[in-house]
Amino acid sequence: MSDRGKRIFLALSIAIPFLLYSVYYYGMVLKNAPFRSKDFQSVTLKYGLGDSLVNQYNSSTGEFRYLNKRDSLVTIHVRLNKDDMLYLHHKAAELGFWDFPEHLSGTSKDPKTPHYYLEYKYREKTKRVYFDLDYNGNPKLYDAAKQLINEVNKVINDAADRQNAYR
Repeated sequence: MSDRGKRIFLALSIAIPFLLYSVYYYGMVLKNAPFRSKDFQSVTLKYGLGDSLVNQYNSSTGEFRYLNKRDSLVTIHVRLNKDDMLYLHHKAAELGFWDFPEHLSGTSKDPKTPHYYLEYKYREKTKRVYFDLDYNGNPKLYDAAKQLINEVNKVINDAADRQNAYR
């Protein structure tokens, strides 16, 4: 067998099956991914001091309740557009939200410690995380959870400001 024939045989017997298997495997992985951006339906954020999660936002209803400076409960309607939702999905994927444990709780039971509940709802799955600011576990996980919650708050506040500008 010539040198050229050996190379062709090698390509046909090893490289081509490997490439076909890789395309098949990763195609199935991406097809069965549970958290796809096209399946993203809503985000829910609740936060408050202690056990009372008084401040709440739900993107499916657009209802945003929060305590103002005079401790009055204010309810407004804030809608997130498709770009906001896509940004939140990509930010969660970037920060590894799908790998967060369900509870990121601290050891202290101080009633003045802020607590957060964050939920991303998709067509087939829902990811929920309870987060305490006094969480003393993995610092990278703490920073990622805090950054994601700050991003969700920022997007909600930006959407509220945009809607107030049009009124």
